[in-house]
Formats: sequence, structure tokens, C-alpha cells
Amino acid sequence: MKQKSFENLLKRLHGLTPDQTEALIRSVQDMTAQNAALGVIDQKARDASCPHCSAADKQKWGRTRTGTQRYRCSQCRKTYNGRTDSSIARIQRLDLFYRVVQDMFASPIPGSVRQLAKELSISNDTVWRWRQIIQRSLSQSIEPLSGIVELDETFVRESRKGSREWVLHQRDPAQYPKPPRLRWYEYKLTGTLMKRGLSKWRLPVLTAMDRSGNRFAERLPDRRDRTIYQCLSPIIRRDAALCSDGLSAYARFAQASGISHFVLGSKPGARKIGQSFHIQNVNALHSRMKDFLRPFKGPAKKYLDGCVDWYFVRKRIEPQQALDGFVKRANGLQV
Repeated sequence: MKQKSFENLLKRLHGLTPDQTEALIRSVQDMTAQNAALGVIDQKARDASCPHCSAADKQKWGRTRTGTQRYRCSQCRKTYNGRTDSSIARIQRLDLFYRVVQDMFASPIPGSVRQLAKELSISNDTVWRWRQIIQRSLSQSIEPLSGIVELDETFVRESRKGSREWVLHQRDPAQYPKPPRLRWYEYKLTGTLMKRGLSKWRLPVLTAMDRSGNRFAERLPDRRDRTIYQCLSPIIRRDAALCSDGLSAYARFAQASGISHFVLGSKPGARKIGQSFHIQNVNALHSRMKDFLRPFKGPAKKYLDGCVDWYFVRKRIEPQQALDGFVKRANGLQV
């Protein structure tokens, strides 16, 4: 835009209402975030070598439809940009993709796939696919836990949404065997008694946090001693003091690592040792995490890890850091 046209545009802004001003500010913030992300992509292309032949010599070769700088390799003559061979290489509407990222991290409560698709005027499948790309890029890179560390596990019902195993069984029982259990809502509809307590259909999610705010969560295949040890060993310092329930795997881990261990009971009067040793903070974390997962109506087992990482990353970084960090690590798939 020419300078004179820009000055005329600024003069016209003085007549905006307060609501229009707020809408303008949001639009400018969105454009700023998008331009910053595009700048990161261009910077990556300027610093990187050719992804096809690893040659360093290149020349500018126009721009892509999304506005990023395209380069042509002087050796193999192939063109590339900062998104080549990355997880977002084939996304054409980067502006809408950034809106999905912003909704996942900036909103107090992320919108549903259908709501976001309607708002952006794109298909439900596109929003779902973009969310899966973003979730696969998340990781809980935290500092090792130290001081008083609270440990406990929570359980999430195993879900097989999307597997179509019951549909296939009803269509051809001879070829497709009967699934090992009913769908969860069918227990109430049919009056079938549900097995009490824990079972293999409830997936354990181990959570740990210290008093300085560092947190960690991971879905476990089981609660065996070896599994617990492999999960906790890299993230807990040897000078920590563990607070947990009476699960024997925690006691064996503390003994093998030489860490002091305080066992809390579930009965009144046994839930705290003094004023400092308890697991109330991690139990409150379980409640907030389940509140976050509840609108998804039970995420499928194969997507549960991504949802857990999504919740913890939302609490760790700011929305703008999520936007910039995702683009910076688009090739490495880590935020």
C-alpha cells in the first residue's frame, strides 16, 4: 500500500465504534502472528541448505501462494521453501491453520471441530486433520522434578471410537470376531453389570509434579514395577522426596533410586504427613485434566497421548509462544 493511501486509512479509523476498534485490534493481532510465523519460515529457508541435495548455494525464485519465499537450488535446480519436507508442507491456507493453532492454545476452552469448521468455512475433516498434526508435534519438555514430588495415577476409560469393530462384526460375524467388550453406553442401555474397580479397560495416566510448578504426565501400558521405573527414572532427581499412595511400584522405585519416600493413605487422618507431605495438588490436577477431556466424550485410545500432552502444553506456554514455537519446530515435530 502506498504511503498516502495508508495515511487516508488511518484518518478513517477515527470514526470507529468501541466494538469495531476491538475487532480491528484482534485482526491486527492475527495478522501480526501470521506475519511473524511466515518470517520464521523464511528465516529457516535462508539458513538451511537444499532439502533435496544438501547444497548450500541457492537463489530466490519468487514466492509461494501462501506468501513465503521460494528458493531454487543452484546444483540440482529444484525449488523449495521453509516448509518443504515439514509436517505443514502441503497446507495451503496457513492463515486458517494459525487460527486453529490459536483456538487450541489461546481460548479458555477450545471449540469443537464442528464449531471451528463452521467459523472458518472449511470442512470438519480439515480441522480434525490439522489438530492431529498439531497434537503430534507436542511434547512435555520439562525440567527434572526436585524437592517434594507428588506422584499418583488417574484412570481414563479405554475408547475405540473410529475402529468400527462392532459395525464390521454385525455385517460379517464369520470374518470379524465379536469385540471383547460392549461399548460403554451400552452397559446402561442393556442393564449389563459393569465390572467394579480397575480393569484392563481403564488406561492409567501417571502424573507427577513438584512444588515449584513443574509437571509431567504419561499414559502407561500397565502399572508394573519396570514400567513405573522406566517412566520416573529420567524425570526425578535423586535428592527429591516422593509422596505417593501405597502402590508397591513407587516404593520399589524409591528404594532402587535411594530416594526418601512418604506413603499416604486414603483414610481420614492418613492423607497428610505433617503439613508438607501430601498428594492433594496432583489429585487436583487430575480433576482439572478430566474436566479438559470431558467435552471430547472420551478420546480414542490412539489419540489419548496427544490430548494429555495438549492439556499440559496449554498450561505451560502462552498462545503466542505456541504459534511461534510450532512453526520453528515444524520439521522436528516438537513444541
